[in-house]
Amino acid sequence: MTILKAVLWIVSIGTMLVPVKRALHMFQQNRYETGRFIKWMKESLGIQVSKSFIPLLLVIGAIVVSLLIHGTVGLIMEIVIMAMLCVYLFLQEKVKKYIKPLVYTARVKRQIGVMAVLAAVVLILLWIADFKWLIPPTSYLLPWILIFPMAWITSPIEAMVRQHYLNEAKDILASHKDLIKIGITGSYGKTSTKNIMQAMISEQFYSLMTPASYNTPMGITRTIREMLKPVYQVFVCEMGADHVGDIEELMNFVHPTIGVVTSIGPQHLNTFGSQENITKEKMKMIEMLPADGFGILNYDNPFIRDYKIQSNVEVVTYGIENKDVDYYAEDIRYTPNGSSFTVVHGEERVQIETKLLGGLNILNILSAIACARHLDVKWNVIQRAAKTMKQVEHRLELKKINGYRFIDDAFNANPSGSAMALEVLSMMPNKRFIVTPGMIDLGPKQEEINRNFGSLMKDKADYVILVGEQQTKPIVDGLKESGFDMDHVKVVKTVKEAFGLVYSQATAEDTILLENDLPDAFSH
Repeated sequence: MTILKAVLWIVSIGTMLVPVKRALHMFQQNRYETGRFIKWMKESLGIQVSKSFIPLLLVIGAIVVSLLIHGTVGLIMEIVIMAMLCVYLFLQEKVKKYIKPLVYTARVKRQIGVMAVLAAVVLILLWIADFKWLIPPTSYLLPWILIFPMAWITSPIEAMVRQHYLNEAKDILASHKDLIKIGITGSYGKTSTKNIMQAMISEQFYSLMTPASYNTPMGITRTIREMLKPVYQVFVCEMGADHVGDIEELMNFVHPTIGVVTSIGPQHLNTFGSQENITKEKMKMIEMLPADGFGILNYDNPFIRDYKIQSNVEVVTYGIENKDVDYYAEDIRYTPNGSSFTVVHGEERVQIETKLLGGLNILNILSAIACARHLDVKWNVIQRAAKTMKQVEHRLELKKINGYRFIDDAFNANPSGSAMALEVLSMMPNKRFIVTPGMIDLGPKQEEINRNFGSLMKDKADYVILVGEQQTKPIVDGLKESGFDMDHVKVVKTVKEAFGLVYSQATAEDTILLENDLPDAFSH
């Protein structure tokens, strides 16, 4: 009997492993903020329950056995059921594909340690109190609850660790006296602009950029501490913000001399509180530059164009629609192989070819050109960089998946970006598909923006596959209002179902746009 009890304990702990990983994954994607995590849990509860039918059935079975069948037989049956649950969870996790997988940072490892201790305490107390029937649901559901005491316990530790690393990174930056520091912010386009700028500038300078979407204080700190070496001449730093004060904090940390604002829009309206707050915060990128600094602004964006800058720093502007700027693009052409255009700067007219797609990428290239020319990078170097630069992952990335042609715009969709992506899709040959769950985190305007997104699909897509019934209702309304053929619109629950539909209807000559503002935390 003792051995069987030990086996039950081991199996119960095994059952916890996948839920712990998933809970920490979602907590990480919600930026370790309990408020955002609670909001996500509320919004995703229904779909998570529907996807957990088999695990919940096994948990209920284990509870029934624990309550009704005692002794050796009961223990064996409970072990078998819990082992089945454990195997099922591991097999599910093995085949699950994540857009942004869990990163096992030192912080996450500390969280795992605290959760392990908390879980052990709870299980021991249940066993001592003779509430063994609670062990199956506890093993499966407890990790999602333990996030909150774990966050409270680790919070002061993380604050001390964070400050120590920040101070160390500041000292490293201060030691690089001649380092040219470029700050890039915006509601969207930051990461693409950073990658494009790095491709151009690194042709002439030893240049380091913050990797992936490392745009928070700790992401930038990690880049500086682990990657910034004396050999580097330029540091290209992406700066994100979703609260008032975020850009000001990063500017006081990095102190760039060149600042780029790619765009301003309603991204993170829930956390900023108002569009005015977003605009003011993003424009601090320019206003906090030193007197001899250099600002680069997208004048196609009305929030940027209409803003009165509270400093005398030198500024250049760029655009596609607005020709009253320092750098603009004309003769734009899109093909299944990329884009071409002519960049105009004063009397200069230079032909640019690139593998990148979409008007937003052309805007991003223009901002990088403005920065490169400020640093005296020659036009032929800029042309070579534009032609050979790699596509940015998940941002209008043209790719083959299982023999099908995809435009992967699956990261950080936004109103302007979604409209541009539809324009690119409209120029593609044969049948055109779009797979999307819509846009989120847009505050009270979210429904209106998604409805407009749906209306824009007419004549640009032939088939629409929407992921998530509740959140895509405004898109459906927009499709209906525009007169879209609703026989060509399907609503599914999961991304897996969406891909199944695409593969059953599309051919290798067709084009599928993945337009998805939702990371794994919101794919419902």
